[in-house]
Amino acid sequence: MGFLVLCLIIIALIVLIVLIIMIRNSIVRHHNATIRAWSDVASYERQKLKILDGLQPLVEQYSSFEKGTLEKVTELRQNIMNLNINDADISQLQRIESLNKQLMHSLNVVVENYPELKANDIYLKMMAEIEEQNENVGAAITIYNRNVELFNNQIQIFPHNVINNMLLGKKAVRPFRDQSATQSFDYRPNFH
Repeated sequence: MGFLVLCLIIIALIVLIVLIIMIRNSIVRHHNATIRAWSDVASYERQKLKILDGLQPLVEQYSSFEKGTLEKVTELRQNIMNLNINDADISQLQRIESLNKQLMHSLNVVVENYPELKANDIYLKMMAEIEEQNENVGAAITIYNRNVELFNNQIQIFPHNVINNMLLGKKAVRPFRDQSATQSFDYRPNFH
């Protein structure tokens, strides 16, 4: 009888250890997926640089009255270059997305002022590439936010939160929120 109880205790300890290891590994896996998803967002943002590098001289040709557009191109390029690929800087990403929207608006104004630019094949190709990159960034942000949600759930639910606090100490990651888009909504959910 004593031997049976000892065997059951040993089996229970082994199961507990295996469970702790599985939970820890799950947290690490979700954390790594979040890091990878952030890298994808930053990579897509960086891909805009090559397009902006080609767009800048083209806009310069038409920008004798549109200096602000050229400044927006330069500011967006600089912000993208400063985006930290290794650490999720949501506020910097929000700034980049805001600058991107301002630039796209300014480019539309430039096209209205210079109709011959609208017919320029290089410009049209660059605008299509920028739009494609914007769609890629939007998709990457969606994937990033989903990974953030999964990771945050992993470290906040019981018993995962206990294992995280004891073994890893990972903190919740802040998802990307488009402040300008949410400000235009009349509805505000009550999450508290």
